[in-house]
Amino acid sequence: MSENESPILIIQDDTEPAQHWPVTRDEIVLGRVDDCDIVLADRQVSRKHIRIFRDGEQYYIEDLNSKNGTWVNGQQLKGVRELQDNDEIQVALATRIQFIGKGSTTPLTSKPGDALNGRLQIDQTTRRVFIGGVELDPPLSLPQYRLLELLYLHGGGICTRDTVVESVWPEVDSEGVSEQAIDALVRRLRDRIAEVDPDWQYIVTVRGHGFRLDNPTD
Repeated sequence: MSENESPILIIQDDTEPAQHWPVTRDEIVLGRVDDCDIVLADRQVSRKHIRIFRDGEQYYIEDLNSKNGTWVNGQQLKGVRELQDNDEIQVALATRIQFIGKGSTTPLTSKPGDALNGRLQIDQTTRRVFIGGVELDPPLSLPQYRLLELLYLHGGGICTRDTVVESVWPEVDSEGVSEQAIDALVRRLRDRIAEVDPDWQYIVTVRGHGFRLDNPTD
């Protein structure tokens, strides 16, 4: 299942910006230990706290006998429960997770901010990219750089697919650029960034809207 077709978890806590995680596998486990699919670094969270899994076309959530419990829409979860679009999951009262069902449009939860002082930095004069002070080498291809610069200058705001086409392929008729070409470029750029910092998802797909840069500050 592709990222654009899969459900999304919007994970929020009091210390980090909201993160968007596509559910691209039949089962994912969330918890505190490193071998979980999604790590929630809070002491209130159990080592393996919950799992979200698919049965046919439906997704379910199960509490894995956690110490501090799980709540769905304010009701404590016991055993397994079917997930519905827009369900709010509370993990140990430490982390809030919104479940966005397959095919739904992701809500605009993030406001554009000043991302220019984040961990990722661009020298527009030389087209050099630095992440945590480490230069991305070899340099990005021109389409990759144009996409990253677009997202960077939007300061965390959402860039639509049409804006991406106009900025990355200005010499091409917009109808000549496929959705697959845009998604492939995003994947390649993510892979290049992960060469320096594999632990953060810088480019976030906001389903139904476009893309944004999640540029953390150290």
